[in-house]
Amino acid sequence: MSRSASSLIKMRGIIKRFYIGKPNELEILHGINLDVHEGEFVSIVGESGSGKSTLMNIIGVLDRATEGSYELAGEDMASVKDSELSRIRNVNIGFVFQTFNLIGRMSAQKNVELPMLYAGVSASERARRAARLLEMVDMADRAKHQPNELSGGQKQRVAIARAMANDPAILLADEPTGALDSETSRTVMDLFHDLHRRHGKTIVLITHNRSLAEETQRILTILDGRITGEEKGAASSGTLG
Repeated sequence: MSRSASSLIKMRGIIKRFYIGKPNELEILHGINLDVHEGEFVSIVGESGSGKSTLMNIIGVLDRATEGSYELAGEDMASVKDSELSRIRNVNIGFVFQTFNLIGRMSAQKNVELPMLYAGVSASERARRAARLLEMVDMADRAKHQPNELSGGQKQRVAIARAMANDPAILLADEPTGALDSETSRTVMDLFHDLHRRHGKTIVLITHNRSLAEETQRILTILDGRITGEEKGAASSGTLG
């Protein structure tokens, strides 16, 4: 999948229904149009039940839309087989979840190596790259620790390093600070800003936290399955300290 200066994410008329054809058929997304360009830091903000998690699952090709078109880095996701979607998720999208999703009984180093293992990267290169990524998130001294030996903030930093393992086109962060205290949340957000500014990463932040959304370049508000507003955030003007 090639990267281009045009939209990395291009959605048109995205509709998502569940229980299709049944009396309790439910439409969650009602015609979403969305563009995210390479190098952007965009937030999608909405309350619980707004449809943001459903939209995130489609952006991350964890689920498919019922109707509408979705192009990821110029490739039509509707024409991609399920087996190929798993490769796209592993190589082209880095996921950061509220619940960390680290593998227990596996060291921080091995957790970061895991996406590279699935991508067929050699053992020596996996080890080298994982060590570099853990150093980047200031977790080199915890490389041999298992998740149950780490704090919430440390787990999330390992998760961010893991998300970067295959140098993905997009980082997709779903409520990444939701389980953290305010001080630790600040550390994690600062890390995202660093990845965006210094490493040029395209980041989509899914959150209910308006103050976090305001730190990004562009804020999209989702309500009842529709994008109801778009505005610039602090990062768009360089006013974020």
